[in-house]
This record gives sequence, structure tokens and C-alpha cells, in this order.
Amino acid sequence: MSNSSQIQTVAISGATGMVGSALADRLRESGKSVIAISRSDGGGYDDTIRWDPESGLTNPNRLESVDAIVHLAGENIAAGRWNDSVKRRIRNSRVNGTRSLVESMASVEKRPKLFICASAIGYYGDRGSMELPESAEPGEGFLPDVCKEWEAEADAAAELGCRVVNVRIGMVLSPKGGALAKMLLPFKLGAGGVVGPGTQYWSWIGLHDLTRIIAFCIDNEEMSGPVNAVSPHPPTNREFTKDLGRVLNRPTIIPMPAFAAKLALGEMAKALLLASTRVVPKKLEKAGFKYDHPDLTGCLQHELS
Repeated sequence: MSNSSQIQTVAISGATGMVGSALADRLRESGKSVIAISRSDGGGYDDTIRWDPESGLTNPNRLESVDAIVHLAGENIAAGRWNDSVKRRIRNSRVNGTRSLVESMASVEKRPKLFICASAIGYYGDRGSMELPESAEPGEGFLPDVCKEWEAEADAAAELGCRVVNVRIGMVLSPKGGALAKMLLPFKLGAGGVVGPGTQYWSWIGLHDLTRIIAFCIDNEEMSGPVNAVSPHPPTNREFTKDLGRVLNRPTIIPMPAFAAKLALGEMAKALLLASTRVVPKKLEKAGFKYDHPDLTGCLQHELS
């Protein structure tokens, strides 16, 4: 069952980021109004609700005119080497930020019907070749712990009568940012190659299909709880490397051994590059979602064209 007619006004936190701005464009194209939830003026948006991630919305009553919130804001987990203070910022930006939004929602009488909160496939941790649908148990370590706390804060919105969706996002492929943007230069120079053993699964999603998935979750009432936002065909790192080299027409013969990755990036390398997370989008497939670019080669060609 669709509720697209009921959801017309969507507020987005992280609205000026790579995913937020692409999502806003897609929602506007479908006729929805989009408001930024932002610390600043929300650049390029007609309307902005001011927000501080620690203390919540400056004027929560503004939410009374909002049908849905898509919460994407959070510290970049791959911006630099992790230490205690970086890890604290990563956790607090997600856990405290989500809590402050839900508290702001609780303080008003007419609440949004829907709360979509970004989560990550980091929830599952390093699980080898095991297929991981939404029902899989969380993994162990820093990222799974952050994701569990993050999703628990979002789930509190269900007690306010909201439909809650936790979108567990895979590696987002776009030349505009994220992992792919970082890989392009070395690969274009012919210095790309397999990372670590190459057998670890990398679950990915193209930016184009990610915005379509979030829009699908907005418009379909049956979508709730955790939703794996990944392609249905997760490759190994070796397969990913070959495909990217092929699309760029460059050799991929310079490997990065696991020890070198750990030396360069520390704990982050283990969690993001060397961990094997074979995530499958069971809920989306069951709901009939159709990917525009389900295969890696097609997605890379589209995103890099």
C-alpha cells in the first residue's frame, strides 16, 4: 500500500551533503516540498529549520507542517584516522543527533508520520561470506555498537506513532564523494589494486539507486524497521577492483597488503576496507523494488559518465 499522497513535505537533515542534496532533487522532481534541517541557512533550500545536533531544533513547532523527516546528518566516518576523540564524535553525532530530533518531535502535538534514519551496514561487522539479510544479528566492534545505539534512538520515534525506517546504507558509489571519489585518482593513475586478501565482500549502492530507495521507503507504508540499502549483487574486493579498472580502462596490478592498509589507516582500515560484509536487500526485493543499476559495472558506468 502506498501513502505517497499523504507525504508531501519532507524535512532532510544533512540536506547539503552528497546524499541529502541528490535526494532533495529527486523528491522535488516527484512534486514534494523539501525543507532543510540545518545548523546554517541550508544552502539552496527554500526553507530551513534550524537545528543543533546536541540540543535539538531551535523551533520544534516548525515540524507541525512536516509529513516526514529523513535524518542523514552525521560525522564522516572516513574523514581521517580514528582515535578516541574521532570515535566519540562519530558516535555522538549519530546517537545524540538522532535523540535530539526525536525529542523535538515528541515536544509537538502534530508530528511527522514518518521518520527515516540513516544507519549503515557497519551494523553487521566483519562476517566473512555469510549472507546478511535485515534479520541477521549485529556484529561486534565499534561500528556495530554505534549502529545499534543509533537505531535504538530512531526506534524511539515509533512510540510517538511514527513509522520508522532504519536505512542500512552500503558503500555509496558516486564521484562526488565517499569511497569511490577517493579511489578514482589512484585507479586512474594505474595505481589501483586489491586491498588485503581481496576475498572480503564489499556491499555497495550507487547514489542514483540510493535516492530511489529512500523515496521508495517514503512512499510505501509497508517499509519499516531496518532496510538494507545495498545492491543485490555484492562483489568481493577483488571483483570490485577488476570492475573499476575495466570501466576506467586502467590496470589494477598494485595491491595494498592488509598490513599497509592498517599502517596507513589504523582501526578504520580493518572496519571499512578489510571487513567482509555480504549484505542482501531482502526487504526491498520482497517489496518489489526494481534497481536501475543492480550490477556494479552498469552502476560505475552510470555514476562516472
